[in-house]
Amino acid sequence: MRRLFLFLSFLISTYALQAQELNCTIVIDAQQTGQPNQQVFATLEQQLTEFLNNTKWTDKVYLNQERIDCNMSIVISEYSGDTFTGSIQVQSSRPIFGSTYDSPIYNYNDRQFSFKYTEFQPLNFNINTFESNLISVIAYHVYTIIGLDADTFEPDGGKEYFEVAKQIINTAASSNYAGWRPTDGNQSRYRYNDAMLSSVYKEFHTAMYEYHLNGLDLMSQNQRDAKLKIIDAIATLKGINDRRPNSFLLRTFFDAKSDEIQAVFSGGPQVEIAALIENLNRMAPTKRNNWTEIKF
Repeated sequence: MRRLFLFLSFLISTYALQAQELNCTIVIDAQQTGQPNQQVFATLEQQLTEFLNNTKWTDKVYLNQERIDCNMSIVISEYSGDTFTGSIQVQSSRPIFGSTYDSPIYNYNDRQFSFKYTEFQPLNFNINTFESNLISVIAYHVYTIIGLDADTFEPDGGKEYFEVAKQIINTAASSNYAGWRPTDGNQSRYRYNDAMLSSVYKEFHTAMYEYHLNGLDLMSQNQRDAKLKIIDAIATLKGINDRRPNSFLLRTFFDAKSDEIQAVFSGGPQVEIAALIENLNRMAPTKRNNWTEIKF
C-alpha cells in the first residue's frame, strides 16, 4: 500500500512539473458558412484544443495551477475545400492574489485570419519554418499571451516571448497571408508586436507590472493603496498616448480593461479620481460610457 501511495505521489508531482503553460478553450463558430454541421469544424476544434494545451511552449516549469487561462473563438465566414476565412478573438486572464477574481490581460480581435486545413492533418509548430498560417497565427497569439502574463509578474518579464512572436512574424512574412507585414495596416499582428518591442511604448510594460502586481494583487490587503497604484500605472500610459495618440496598443489594453477599471473605482474606499478620469477620457475616449459610471 505504501509503495502504491509513493507511486501515485510520484505521478502527481511529475504531472505538476510537466504541466503545459496554457489552459485554453477553443470554440469554432461556422454559422456564417451555411455549413455549420460539417464534421471538419468539430475535428479542427478538437485538434486545436489538444495542440494548444499539450504543447510545451517554453522551457519554464509551470505548476498545473499556474497554467494561463485563455480562450480563442474562431468565426469562420467562408469555407471551400481546404480554405477557411474568418476571424479569431483571443482573450487571456490572470488570477489576482487573495481573491477568486481573474483579471483580463489580452483581448485581441484578429480579423486578418485565413488558412488552409485538411481534416486530421498533423498540427506542428516549428519556429524556423512557415508551414501553416493557422499554426503561425495561433503560435503568435500564444507567445503574446505568455509574454503579457509574464509582464504582470516581473518588470519586462515578457520580452523574451515577444521576441519569439517577432520570429514567427519574420518567418511568416514571406507568405501571402495578411497580418505579417508593415503594409498590412495599423491593426495587424505585425503592428502590435512592433509596439511591444519598441522603446516608444516602453511605459506599457512598466504599467502592466505596476497595475497588476502592485495594484490588483494588493486589493485584498489595502484597497486604498492598491487603487492609488492603479491610478499611477494608468498615468504611466499617458506618455505613450502623448507620443502616439489613439495607438493600437492602448486601444487593445482598454478593450481588455475598461470594465475592470470601472468596477475598481466604483466601490470601496474613496480616492481622488479627477486626474484618473481626465487620463482615461484622453487615452480611451471610445470607453467614455465606462468612465462616466465611475462616481467617486
